[in-house]
Amino acid sequence: MMREFEIERQFDIKIESIKPNKGVYCLKTNKGTKCLKRINYGIQKLYFVYAAKEHLINNGFTQVDKYDINIEKEPYALVNEDIYTLSEWIDGREADFHDDNDIVMAAKALANMHIASKGYDPPENSKLKTDLGRWPHLMEKRIKALDKMRNMCRKRNRKSDFDLNYIKNMEFYKELGKRALGVLNDSKYMEICEITENEKSFCHHDYTYHNIVIDKTNNVNIIDFDYCKREVEVYDISNFMIKVLKRREWDINCAKLIINSYSEVKPLREEEYRVLFAFLLFPQRFWRLANRYYYNEVNWATNTFNKKIGALINEQEGYMNFIEEFKENYEQEG
Repeated sequence: MMREFEIERQFDIKIESIKPNKGVYCLKTNKGTKCLKRINYGIQKLYFVYAAKEHLINNGFTQVDKYDINIEKEPYALVNEDIYTLSEWIDGREADFHDDNDIVMAAKALANMHIASKGYDPPENSKLKTDLGRWPHLMEKRIKALDKMRNMCRKRNRKSDFDLNYIKNMEFYKELGKRALGVLNDSKYMEICEITENEKSFCHHDYTYHNIVIDKTNNVNIIDFDYCKREVEVYDISNFMIKVLKRREWDINCAKLIINSYSEVKPLREEEYRVLFAFLLFPQRFWRLANRYYYNEVNWATNTFNKKIGALINEQEGYMNFIEEFKENYEQEG
């Protein structure tokens, strides 16, 4: 456990109690309930995230987990070699992706956050995080990685259930990846990146249920901006859609609900649909799961990996039907 008195001293608070909660600590203090979190990236990156949240607040989007600043006006405490942040504890419930009403509210909140993100100039001392213009390269690299992982897998003497499932299904996802890259290369992606660059907006990059907190007054709060970066807005929309749709049997009506709710606040431009389609097509989840498995990125039980790849494979038919319906509804080629 971190040295509590250091946290108290640097943030000038008195801690009354500490409770671990999903990777963070819930602190009762003399200045209200706070969230204490150890971050696993450097201070320059933290400045980018801190200033991004401040930018949203200054632009009227106040429903975020605002950082507290320490006695030296810095948004962190240093304890030994560790960096901790302190923020308001937002009391509420996680968004329920089985509930249409929550989905509508979350989609609108995302659009409002994107609007408020415009005009963000990161501070001098921060490290600019950006994926603008990088997706053709990222997709290509990840498609190649699918082959690499298959080769690793083939060299194994004893193949696990995961290996067998991977070998059997990898071609299917590789084809999807190539198709997604084709759609992206045949879109106005680079022009959209340029517009985004000029607008100086940013994305949340991890917009999912546990980062969407609905409070007592039914306001949507967006928390955990650790991954936020300069990025085309449809990335956030596609990511959010996939997180919802995998829980909703890939229902096209649910997809329309998200797009329509977002567009009520911030209409999508015609050329953005094609980039959105490319992101929806790309087998990001399959690549990520395999990457975690073959490169030991997370120490889940083998059983967890097997379940996850099994669930992905079971979705194939529903997902492909959805892709066709999306194409028909939004007139996409490819």
